[in-house]
Amino acid sequence: MAERSAGDDYYDPATAASLFDPAGWQKSFASEPNGGNCVEVNLGEGRVGVRDTKLADSPVFVFDAGEWEAFLTAVKAGQFDLPR
Repeated sequence: MAERSAGDDYYDPATAASLFDPAGWQKSFASEPNGGNCVEVNLGEGRVGVRDTKLADSPVFVFDAGEWEAFLTAVKAGQFDLPR
């Protein structure tokens, strides 16, 4: 995530969920049937929220559109793949 300046007081992982529509959370299509090892994503206005589905009060990590696009590009390029 990009560093936030002191003027960016909107980001607090403990309360950031309020920035997103509660009905907008989407689980990965690859999530396990028992709900484990998953994250949920919420596409808000100009930002993306990510949280852990296993934790009822999970903190929400907020990314801007550019950060999210860079992350997706890296995932598709295999930069986070585990060694075989």
